[in-house]
Amino acid sequence: MWRSFFTEKKWLLWSWGGFFFIIFSLFSQTWIDVKINEWYKGFYDLLQKAPERELSEFYDGLFIFMKLAVPYVIIYTITNYFTRLWAFRWREAMTFSYMPYWRKVDSKVEGASQRIQEDCMNFAKIVESLGLQMVRAIMLLIAFIPILWGLSSNVVIPFFKDISGSLVWVSLTASLGGLIISWLVGIKLPGLEYNNQKVEAAFRKELVYGEDDRRNYAKPPTILQLFIGIKFNYHRLFLHYGYFDLWLIMYNQSMIIVPYVLMGPGLFTGAMTLGILIQTSSAFREVQSSFSLFLQNWTRITELRSIYKRLNEFEKSIDFSKPLGRIKRSDVRI
Repeated sequence: MWRSFFTEKKWLLWSWGGFFFIIFSLFSQTWIDVKINEWYKGFYDLLQKAPERELSEFYDGLFIFMKLAVPYVIIYTITNYFTRLWAFRWREAMTFSYMPYWRKVDSKVEGASQRIQEDCMNFAKIVESLGLQMVRAIMLLIAFIPILWGLSSNVVIPFFKDISGSLVWVSLTASLGGLIISWLVGIKLPGLEYNNQKVEAAFRKELVYGEDDRRNYAKPPTILQLFIGIKFNYHRLFLHYGYFDLWLIMYNQSMIIVPYVLMGPGLFTGAMTLGILIQTSSAFREVQSSFSLFLQNWTRITELRSIYKRLNEFEKSIDFSKPLGRIKRSDVRI
């Protein structure tokens, strides 16, 4: 899964060169995020004292925002486009590294066609999505933790005001607690996803055989039996995802009001301005969402764990450790 893309000589430019390009793009986005967070303070302070300020200052503030937003949108779009290309190259490297082993092995591997086609595709797509979010989350934490730590000095609520960096600790505690509860609520999901891949593979295999030989395959009783297995597994999967979705929605909605609960009283006592409150809310959201990355992507992580398990089993079945030749793209006729 990893060495075919990151150690093969022909893929080094794509794997490592593309990786560092993505890192640079995410760094640029994070820098703009910090500047936008700073913009919040000045702009909302302006709105709070609007009758005392000039209208031209309002338009100047909007213009500054556009100077930050337009490059951000362009960089964001290019990063996402390139990352999709990068993930597809990863899938290509995996596919053409698996094929020689699969063709030479004598024993049949359950769902081999699905593992080479669908599992490789989904593995690359999910790793692309989660990897992008993970690197971005790390950069946001590095950038925004010092900002949120400094803004914590504006908290006036007893107990929290005596804790240095209280908003950072609240964010971290809430995220860790949410992750533990998510693990408990969704503990059965990986196994159900793995079983789901197996029953879907069996159903698809029967249909593929039926295309060539309808006399002996894809008979109604067989199809009904296979689909009953799919139905049973999906009903269990939907039930457990229902519990998990209920918990996740409750958690996300609760996190929206946390910075206002902690900072709101200071606005009414005059300890801070509206700009500081909005800036704090923005910084808290960035830090808390970064801390909660795994919680917010728990369903995708569950799917990735299932796919990784299947591909790992596949590599062991075809004895991926033995050196063999690779299929060259120049050998493939189109």
